[in-house]
Amino acid sequence: MEPRMNLMAGELGAKIGKRFANVSLMIQQSPLPRDLQELVMLRASQINGCGFCVDLHTKEAAAAGETAVRLHLVAAWRESIVFTEAERAALALAEEGTRLADAHQGVSDATWARVREHYDDDQTAALVYLVAMINAANRLGVIVRNQGGSYEPGMFAGMTS
Repeated sequence: MEPRMNLMAGELGAKIGKRFANVSLMIQQSPLPRDLQELVMLRASQINGCGFCVDLHTKEAAAAGETAVRLHLVAAWRESIVFTEAERAALALAEEGTRLADAHQGVSDATWARVREHYDDDQTAALVYLVAMINAANRLGVIVRNQGGSYEPGMFAGMTS
């Protein structure tokens, strides 16, 4: 399966892509722990089947020091012992926020309560925006068929301006 197009090749796509990247940079610079951000983005990308995003977030997490065991267990986080309660709350929010079409109730009150136990207002805002942005990125990647396997850590550094 070949990629359908490079969204960044044209003038409009590049302009929109920079704005998208700027929002992502704001989230990255938030008080939400960066390692948690990568785990959340990895889990949403796994659910959405975005090979490029799974590749990117696995490699970025590994480059930042995340262990192979935790990366391998993200898809089965409920059945593992390597994630903290705070990480579990964030991963639950990521899953429920990603599976909106599959779960008519959206994010459950129980999941929201667990998130609020572990994260302050700024961290929660960053987490909610993170889930929304990674889902948007996954959809872009899947629509144009961006393939996983070629990402190098830091490849998009400096894309914002």
